[in-house]
Amino acid sequence: MTDLGFLEEVDANIARGEALWRETGDGHGTTLIATEAGLAAIGLSPAEIRTRLDRRNPEPATSTPSTPRTGTKQARLIEMLSAPGGATIAEISDETGWQAHTVRGAISGTLRKKLGLEVITEREAGRGRIYRLPLT
Repeated sequence: MTDLGFLEEVDANIARGEALWRETGDGHGTTLIATEAGLAAIGLSPAEIRTRLDRRNPEPATSTPSTPRTGTKQARLIEMLSAPGGATIAEISDETGWQAHTVRGAISGTLRKKLGLEVITEREAGRGRIYRLPLT
């Protein structure tokens, strides 16, 4: 299969648990991985192929915050917090179906730490504690 271009022989990473295809004689070994053509041959879509290849060769870690996907509960959370009046934990829970502790965790862990967003919290008469993103 390597001569057809469906598989590629690469150095094995035994520490990661990769199986050996063959030993090279110098204390190292190789393993086989499916190439882009090989993944296409087994019927994977171009998006699935790209995902698998990206997982195999991840980009080096950067300190830039990641970007949220559209159409997700996380994106809806950001929309709610971006509104001029912000949102309360109860309002976010009603909208997303998340429990209150999940909402607080998403704000603290995902928005603040992972995405690097500044989340402002303040008490508002008649509404209680609200969370919002600064208006830009």
